[in-house]
Amino acid sequence: MRQLNKKMCGKYIQYPEKVLQFGEGNFLRAFADWQIDQLNQLTDFNGSVVAVQPRGSEKIKRLNEQDGLFTLFLRGIKDGKPAEEHTIVKSISRGIDLFSDYDSFKQLAAQEELRFIISNTTEAGITFEKGDRLEDRPQKTFPGKLAAFLYFRYKAFAGDAEKGCIVLPCELVEENGRKLKAAVLQYAGLWELEPDFTQWVHDANIFCNTLVDRIVPGFPVDIAEELTDFLGYEDRLLVVGEHYYLWVIEGPEQLQNELPFAEAGLNALITSDLTPYRTKKVRILNGAHTALAPVALLYGLQTVREAAEHEVTGRFIEELINEEILPVLQMEGVTQYAADVLHRFNNPYIQHYLQSITLNAAAKFKTRNLPTLKAYIEQEGRLPERLVFSFSAMIYSYWNGPNKPADGEEVLNRFQMARSRCKDDMFQAAFSILGEERLWGKNLNHLPGLTERTAFFLSVIHKRGMKHALHECCGNKGEVE
Repeated sequence: MRQLNKKMCGKYIQYPEKVLQFGEGNFLRAFADWQIDQLNQLTDFNGSVVAVQPRGSEKIKRLNEQDGLFTLFLRGIKDGKPAEEHTIVKSISRGIDLFSDYDSFKQLAAQEELRFIISNTTEAGITFEKGDRLEDRPQKTFPGKLAAFLYFRYKAFAGDAEKGCIVLPCELVEENGRKLKAAVLQYAGLWELEPDFTQWVHDANIFCNTLVDRIVPGFPVDIAEELTDFLGYEDRLLVVGEHYYLWVIEGPEQLQNELPFAEAGLNALITSDLTPYRTKKVRILNGAHTALAPVALLYGLQTVREAAEHEVTGRFIEELINEEILPVLQMEGVTQYAADVLHRFNNPYIQHYLQSITLNAAAKFKTRNLPTLKAYIEQEGRLPERLVFSFSAMIYSYWNGPNKPADGEEVLNRFQMARSRCKDDMFQAAFSILGEERLWGKNLNHLPGLTERTAFFLSVIHKRGMKHALHECCGNKGEVE
């Protein structure tokens, strides 16, 4: 069967390369690249994307073999009815392998038309490491790579204030734009770059805080053969997502002139304050995902839909949302949004694998669920039982079984060291891991009762397994299987 390529697309336009994208994964392609494709079709945006990989190079190779093209299937309920549609997204011009072709990365910095930088390197991606150097090809961290790129651009155009970039990080980190800019400036200081470059970063570039929302489970392994037969061509970058999406960008009003989302009828907003949008989405949708994944995996389930429809785990996540997350969110629209989220979890057309949600699970818990846990304690004067239970399940998953989260070596080592030092003394193990300020931003042993309750849940999960633990600890009324 023939492989997807531009000769199959009929009218194919090679637009100027306006966007540098750090990340070539399923989410960015089904979210940002699809919207850029829509802008090209419906407005005079006329720009393409150059993708670089923050990690391995396999997808970059596939992307170039397919001329930057991929097929997006949108599946689910639309306007109250089952709906499925598909399109070939044509917004990516090429991919650059930073490890084998760093010179192309440097050359891109000198291209006149480049204006936007988009990224999704997960919650763990916006970080600073002193070991990164300007001379590295490439730097280890994403902010290090970005700092080098901006410096190459600054030098290429002799500090021209008209050649700055609009930076749109899509990582689910609060104030992601501000934090990314701070990391870039840290590297400017570490590398002792000229003060004029630092001033250029401030004056010529706009780092926007953003919020993204679309469930994109990734490559549809279970139905790939069926979809390939339907399409009549092979697409190794095929991706499936839900119909719903939202992109909120906190930035100056004039961005609307450069990003004509409204003209294209896209559900993307440019606002002066995204805080209420972010809090609602991250605490409810992402928080529920992060809480559900370790519990459901240890229960023996594989997908979000399977877990949401299950009598026991479905009740667990519904009660966690309604009784522990919503009570501490004092804003309009949260009840309806939570109901919509539960419907999205039950989308019969989306196979969202729980294991994929556990990537960098500790960082996700810190960002998504720890603020809720703290707020609940402060407001209610007691622990949120289900959130603490899911936290304990996450810790346990780092220690045991085939469903261990994929994470950085340092994070994995911290969990393993806590367990190996304490063996089966769950209180000491909990005390050790909760005290890891590098993981949580503070010593969680200072939260009243959290250490003891976490140790108790860890002990029950370890001794009796998840099914009995969930019934015993959270009062689920269903039958133990």
